[in-house]
Amino acid sequence: MSPNTFSPNTSECARILVPGLASGRLVFSDVPLSFMMGVDAESGVIVDTHHPLRGTARAGKILAIPCGRGSCSGSGTILELLLAGQAPAALIFQKTEEILTLGVLIAKTMFSKSIPVIQVEDALLFGRLTSAELATITDEHLTVTGPDGFQLPLSSPRTDKVALSLSDQEMLQGNRGPATKMALEMIVSYAAFQGADALVDVSQAHIDACIYVGKSSLLIPQRLHELSGRFAVPATCNSLSVDRLRWRELGADPEVSAASSQIGDLYLAMGAKESFTCAPYLLESKPDAGAQIGWSESNAVVFANSVLGARTQKYPDYVDVFIALTGRAPYAGCHRAEGRIPKVCIDVPALDGWDESVFPLLGYHIGGLIGSEIPLIYGLESSNPTIADLKAFGAGFATSSSAPMFHIWGVTPEASTMEFPECQANRVQLDIHGLRDTWNQLNSAKNGTVDVVSLGNPHFALEEFARLAFLCGNRRKLESVEFIITTSQQIYKEALALGYLDALESFGAQFITDTCWCMIQDPVIPLHAQTIMTNSAKYAHYGPGMVKRGFHFGGLAACVEAACVGERTTQECAVTS
Repeated sequence: MSPNTFSPNTSECARILVPGLASGRLVFSDVPLSFMMGVDAESGVIVDTHHPLRGTARAGKILAIPCGRGSCSGSGTILELLLAGQAPAALIFQKTEEILTLGVLIAKTMFSKSIPVIQVEDALLFGRLTSAELATITDEHLTVTGPDGFQLPLSSPRTDKVALSLSDQEMLQGNRGPATKMALEMIVSYAAFQGADALVDVSQAHIDACIYVGKSSLLIPQRLHELSGRFAVPATCNSLSVDRLRWRELGADPEVSAASSQIGDLYLAMGAKESFTCAPYLLESKPDAGAQIGWSESNAVVFANSVLGARTQKYPDYVDVFIALTGRAPYAGCHRAEGRIPKVCIDVPALDGWDESVFPLLGYHIGGLIGSEIPLIYGLESSNPTIADLKAFGAGFATSSSAPMFHIWGVTPEASTMEFPECQANRVQLDIHGLRDTWNQLNSAKNGTVDVVSLGNPHFALEEFARLAFLCGNRRKLESVEFIITTSQQIYKEALALGYLDALESFGAQFITDTCWCMIQDPVIPLHAQTIMTNSAKYAHYGPGMVKRGFHFGGLAACVEAACVGERTTQECAVTS
């Protein structure tokens, strides 16, 4: 059967994001995928246990998914897959996908490795890929063969003209060094890809590209440092892959630890602050409302936009570095007022029987409902969430969604002062049965035993240390259960000064700084451990695929109780309406 052909004069066309040629078997999923922590960077096998394609390798095949989701480090993962020869033959997206596309562009620019990336925006046409068998991508067409085959013309990549300041022009001429020139060239290309007509000054950056995904994670900062790179604005660093002070004591892999520490040292040498935290919004340097910033790390971006009212896009890894080097970012997305407008309203019914675990649960559940759209959430006005609650909500939301922010009516700053008539016609009633299903998905352990309690994803906040010290007072965990908390060095020192750590050390807790659960592997997680309990929806999602353990998800008090008795004492979701 010859495929249906659509005329270039119709609206049915696909857009080239990264040009190239490819042909091969097409693999389709209607579920977005985070490449970081969702795809093994060495083999290309999908390890996200919540994804329909889990356990399969996509190397050499054309992968069609609506978009990415979750981690900003997906750009580093696709880059590493390209260098290892384990990348898909091509990527086809339905929605705007910037993180994975940027990773391919960096691989093409810096390492001469590339694959075609295209966007089929029409939802009905994209849906027809579900029955596709083979696909061919040329400079002019996407041809799909199968029971419902078709051919689409391909439009050229965007080449929008980006207005440049005199300072921008000086940087592009190399007057501020070769590293800055290279960085701004990438930012201008990224801005054109987004359709931005200008750049904007930023007051600070947060660099997520600190994680060791593979050799490219070290090669890029090495090259920028060799080119005399120096950050133009204050910059904080995200969690590394190791505890810089204790990796030998913890038994971490020496090769990965050395490379990870070197990555951190290189960013510090370029002018970054020694923060190494995935929760930079807990630092004194956090931005004010309205500040234009260039942040990466999915939960940090969501918190900055939603809770602090600062303005940043969800920047892919390495764009964050380029922004720090130049102090400039594309004036697009959440940098602009119109890019922060919610497109869907979520009505949360009155909930009973809940503890603080409802916040990460709701964030994760709502993120899965809305995909890439910014939501306005009603029904939580009287919930009085703490900073820790909003941190947990945002991390869960950023795991299951690709949206850069959320609004909670009566809670987050912009939802307290602005009306949003644009989203009122698109309302979704949150279903309590669906929320319970999500709870069950996050609780993947096959039995009730608990071998490890994992806290601090994102990094533990000072108020969480205070509450945990109260819960653990005059108690002692079982010797057979590990109780580990990750946090930043700054928060650790503050908790120590306030006496919170005394009670926790008496309880039997361990503390790890500089790294986070998203990077921790064996033997920091004991080899004999089969089950982990966490209060993080983010870790309950990614953990099963990352560390191959069963997971329990619940509130802080439930985590303490599990550490004391060695098993999960409450299995069912207590939330009712």
